[in-house]
Amino acid sequence: MVRCQHIFVQNLRKYRRKCGLTQAQLADKVDVSTHHIGMIELERNCPTFELMERIAEALNIKIYELFVDPSSLNENFELLRREIREDIRLLLDETLEKTLAFQCKK
Repeated sequence: MVRCQHIFVQNLRKYRRKCGLTQAQLADKVDVSTHHIGMIELERNCPTFELMERIAEALNIKIYELFVDPSSLNENFELLRREIREDIRLLLDETLEKTLAFQCKK
């Protein structure tokens, strides 16, 4: 089972890097020390709710995005991909049958 703090840290790093920010730059934006951000990313410190809100704002994301488990997204995307692939296969089969039936009538 993945801990909430670990999910938060994974997402914090991902979005911080996506924004092209170093730990020092993020720390400056949210008014804490670079050391504090580093300790959060090492899972040694836990941010307050207020700091989480400032981090989300600095990263231009909604706060809930810091808590979405990336592995659950991958599982959901895989299920969706399988469903879409099956739907496409069924549509192709149906279209081929109609085309063949039409060709046979000529």
